Amino acid sequence: MWGQQRPRMIESNIIAFLFQGGQPSSGGGLGLLMLPLLLVAMYVVMILPQQRRQKRWQQMIGELKSGDRITTQGGIRGSIIAIKDDAVHLRVPPDNLRLEIAKSAILSVIRDEEPKKAEK
Repeated sequence: MWGQQRPRMIESNIIAFLFQGGQPSSGGGLGLLMLPLLLVAMYVVMILPQQRRQKRWQQMIGELKSGDRITTQGGIRGSIIAIKDDAVHLRVPPDNLRLEIAKSAILSVIRDEEPKKAEK
């Protein structure tokens, strides 16, 4: 019983869909206008901030020098003692370990000459 009703129901839905075409739907021009606006909004909200972060990070990596204190993405904190093309050597307390870290793993730089922010 259920097997015969399902094909009829699908068939009637297909026929109804085919016969309702013929008249253009209203708002077709609005849809064409909304697509470029949506793409511009996505660019401003998603892509532009990422490009700015990437530029700031590259500038920070380019300005590294010996003595800077850094934090890696893995949470390791240490002082730079040597800089190579694609890596830096860190002195990590408390045992003064010497680690070689890829520059791409650096998350932030803390310089001694920067004034400390006052806590409120």
